Amino acid sequence: MKFDILTIFPQIFDSYLKESIIKRAIKSRKIEINVHDIRKFSKDKHKKVDDIPFGGGAGMVMTPQPLYDAIKCVKKSNKGPVVFLTPHGATFSQSKAEKLSKHKEMILLCGRYEGIDQRIQESMIDMEISIGKYVLTGGELPAMVVMDCVSRLIPGVLGKEESHMEDSFSKKLDRKKEYPHYTRPAEFKGMRVPEVLLSGHHKKIEEWRKKKLK
Repeated sequence: MKFDILTIFPQIFDSYLKESIIKRAIKSRKIEINVHDIRKFSKDKHKKVDDIPFGGGAGMVMTPQPLYDAIKCVKKSNKGPVVFLTPHGATFSQSKAEKLSKHKEMILLCGRYEGIDQRIQESMIDMEISIGKYVLTGGELPAMVVMDCVSRLIPGVLGKEESHMEDSFSKKLDRKKEYPHYTRPAEFKGMRVPEVLLSGHHKKIEEWRKKKLK
């Protein structure tokens, strides 16, 4: 899976891409992530990417020229859908992540300010996604959420290809519940792990977990 991210704050992604599963997936070439600075595409001498909205109103709007040129440039090497991260988009879910994971490539556009020029939204955006019914200062955090969720579904990213099938909300399990988890030590401050989990009896453990789904 190849992700191309368009943002005016590329440094936000630095630490995220250098840690944990994402780092290993990049190193093993299971995924490829490229971060592009939209400001570099601005033809304004001050590399400005926003302006006041026509008709007045609060806030600023991202101007069309840098966005248009940035998307056109990235689309030369990425034929996937252009996904705009916006609070006005369809709410992200596990099922949407599973659909997105079927693509080999995608472009994630991180909005800022009051949004982007409507002409770009209508002519160049394939999909709008929101990660919840609240407003953030930009699309960078939502982009990370989408990448993280989709990447876990790419074969080999988690090490065991089917480990994501046991996740909550997995369609393959047809459930939205999770059973309790325990780890060592078997006793902690007087609280013991249920004996069935220590038994090694896989069928009994599976039956116990089904009963404990919540």
